[in-house]
Amino acid sequence: MSIQHDIETGKSDLHNVSALVGDAMAQVAKLFQNEVDLAKAELGEKVQKLGGALGLLAGGAVLVIPAVVMALFALSSALISAGWSPALSYLTSAIVAAAISGALFAVGMKRLDARSLAPQETMRQLEKDKDTVKGMVR
Repeated sequence: MSIQHDIETGKSDLHNVSALVGDAMAQVAKLFQNEVDLAKAELGEKVQKLGGALGLLAGGAVLVIPAVVMALFALSSALISAGWSPALSYLTSAIVAAAISGALFAVGMKRLDARSLAPQETMRQLEKDKDTVKGMVR
């Protein structure tokens, strides 16, 4: 074994190590790009789903308003027929409507929670990728 041979072997090993590091960095970059693509797709799906839901909610709200008004008039009429004063029957109808709208508003706000709209699959995949990259570095 000569020193020249050892130098050549060392250069070859250094070249192999640098090639491995380069390959690992390329794989990490590709993995990151895949995660970005997944996030875009998942967020696009969530936005489309949210838009559709909001459209249905708006349509339902427009159509339900006359029905609720008529139901409240019917309640007031029934209370007046039962002997209640008109003012008290209308106030009772208004209180019932306020309670129902408050409950609907609370349920709607809960469903629009940011955590439920977050891209869960992307977050889960990023955690896996982080662990993979940590394993590659070791």
